[in-house]
Amino acid sequence: MPAPRRIVAGLTLLLFATTACGSESKSEAASLELWTRSTPASAEVYKKVIAAYTAKTGVKVTYVPIYENFENKIQEAAAARDLPDVVINDVSLLGTGLSQGLITPVDRAAVAGAADTLDRAWNQARAADGKYYGIPFSTQAVATFIRKDWREKLGRDVPTTWAELDALARAFQNDDPDGNGKDDTYGMLVPASTERGYTAWWASSYLWQGGGDFLTESGGKFTPAIDQPKSVEAVKWMRNLFCEDKVVVPGALTLITDDAHPFFETGKAGIYLTGPWMMGRFDKSLGKDRYEVIPSPAGPAGQGVLGEGENIYLMAGSKLGQQQKQLAEFLISPEGQRIGMNTDQPNPVVRLPVNTTVDVVAERKDERWATIKEIYRDNGRLFPQVPNWTPLRQQASETLNSIFANCGADVQAELTRLAGSFRTELAKQKAG
Repeated sequence: MPAPRRIVAGLTLLLFATTACGSESKSEAASLELWTRSTPASAEVYKKVIAAYTAKTGVKVTYVPIYENFENKIQEAAAARDLPDVVINDVSLLGTGLSQGLITPVDRAAVAGAADTLDRAWNQARAADGKYYGIPFSTQAVATFIRKDWREKLGRDVPTTWAELDALARAFQNDDPDGNGKDDTYGMLVPASTERGYTAWWASSYLWQGGGDFLTESGGKFTPAIDQPKSVEAVKWMRNLFCEDKVVVPGALTLITDDAHPFFETGKAGIYLTGPWMMGRFDKSLGKDRYEVIPSPAGPAGQGVLGEGENIYLMAGSKLGQQQKQLAEFLISPEGQRIGMNTDQPNPVVRLPVNTTVDVVAERKDERWATIKEIYRDNGRLFPQVPNWTPLRQQASETLNSIFANCGADVQAELTRLAGSFRTELAKQKAG
């Protein structure tokens, strides 16, 4: 998921090229320090992967799982000149880490197992300069989760278009799908807080499905596309969910994902655009037979959705370069990937394997993962690969959140102002 915009000023690659990540004792003991952004449940899966790595290589790993304020913890470690050796995090770290000199370049050809690593997955580790600054570890694409029992009770078909999705959301909102005789259900769950850029994270898939985009690229230079006609129409369609159809759960504009999930699993909302990592939780809390996972219904331009994942970052300043690389190579090996997938248990840290010799359906024993794989393969998209997407994403989140909150706002004017902010930021990054 997205990262916040807080940045420790003045951090440079030179600083970490001349300063060890940790103490001398860490180097002498050849003990790697690994950080991941993980819930406690996911951390248990990482511990299994690490135990297998240590058993195979003899290299000890000090593992630090962090969930709350992960990005701030990275910045604090950077300011203290005490970065971990390796970090596994989503693609949001790429731009910030590169701009601050926190991560090191990767020679893809020198990585054992790279030939068996999905070529498309490497794109999420490639920066605007065309070089790689991470090694892909896991991929995924978002999908549409629907209360199947509600849909069938109301005699509705699986939606395949925006119009059908909108109609289903209104039916869930108004037609008492849970049959309790109360007006207590909502059509769509939307985590649209600006925190960590959630608004743009949620809106991106619908923006692309409408034929719009945040930016367009030509010859390595980017120009705003958020104020163009198809982008404007897509944003208007999204705002209608809040303002005209009014099918979105209350409080959505301040809702983060952790607080959003209970709306779906406790029977308050019937449609949720989210990631496959939620299936294990919902299977347990709601019941596998009560909801379905489908490709996002097509907008005017098709079914494009956010498709990204997690990278392994080799942090700058480490004195354990060989061990950094060795750990990464184990993580992308068939053994590391299979352990990370957690077989048929919930909380996999490898969602779609990046190793092409590993079959997600055979390992997970769940055909829904075949659906996720197809969505990623056919319709998954990355955010624009500018030098640092984080500030642009935050600007987009704040503008979109404001538009969804103000039903009388001039959408074209607001997006035109956002395009101007994009141009200013792109100029700062020398990408415009």
